[in-house]
Parts: sequence; structure tokens; C-alpha cells
Amino acid sequence: MKRLPASSTLQIDNKRVRVTEWRFPPGSETGWHRHAMDYVVVPMTSGTLLLETPEGMINSNLTAGVSYTRLMGVEHNVINDSDQEIVFIEVEFR
Repeated sequence: MKRLPASSTLQIDNKRVRVTEWRFPPGSETGWHRHAMDYVVVPMTSGTLLLETPEGMINSNLTAGVSYTRLMGVEHNVINDSDQEIVFIEVEFR
């Protein structure tokens, strides 16, 4: 099934951090990618994303304002499999 791409808006990109707003309309995805930097996700909305990973499918529950962090090397495709838009800010550390 072909999904629409999630949209990203680069907010800051300097020698220390890259900050991106991600918007996931229902049925959208990032496409497969591997994170080249450690990062923090700050959910702006609550909801559940579906993560396609090399190990299989994982549900990721987001709560608005409750941040989490991951190390570089994470590989996945992030999908909004719900009927509501999901928005988060991603802060990557160089």
C-alpha cells in the first residue's frame, strides 16, 4: 500500500543541533531511514504511531509534552495508522 509522506519543517540547523517539526496526517509515513545522530522527540499531540523496524512492527504511544530520547543508529519507518494528525518536534544532536 502506498502511503503519503509525512511533512517535515526544518526549524534550526546549526553546528550543534538540528530541530525539525514532523506532521503526520492520517495514513502518512516517513519512509525507511537510519538516524545518524542521537535525538530527542517532543510530542506536540498525543497518539499512537506504528514503527516498521528490522525486528517487526511496534506501536509507539506518544503523550503530548512527554519527551523521549534515542541513540544514533535507530532504523525504522514511522507511520500514522490512526485517524488523527500527529505532530512532534525532533531535536538531533551533532
